[in-house]
Amino acid sequence: MTLAGRLHPLLVHFPIAFVLLAAISEVAAMTTRHPTWHVVARATVRAGALASVAAAIAGWLLAGAPDVGTAIELEWHRWLALGATAGVLAAATATAARPSTAGRWLYRVFLFASAAGIALAAHIGARLVWGADFLHL
Repeated sequence: MTLAGRLHPLLVHFPIAFVLLAAISEVAAMTTRHPTWHVVARATVRAGALASVAAAIAGWLLAGAPDVGTAIELEWHRWLALGATAGVLAAATATAARPSTAGRWLYRVFLFASAAGIALAAHIGARLVWGADFLHL
């Protein structure tokens, strides 16, 4: 259990990259109307969903380790990441069937909301690891 939790810092980079790439690809699909971008978005949101689940499980195991504190930022990070994971799972699930117009918009809402949630959770996670001034030059 401790080893799986210690993999969290390694695993978190995959959902961040996949989900943000999916969101960027979906914006490209919306603006260019080129179907290849939508294919890229669908593939990366599915990969991001799998990676998010792995990172979330490892994160919960790491948060339960005896040497991890109980800061309020940790709680924000934990619940934002869990919500983003649920959102990206919903977006990935929405790609399984041929969507209607309403279904495509619902997919996009889940995708963009989860991308924002993952970005915010990642920022809070970086603050936990590197301190509040980690962006200060």
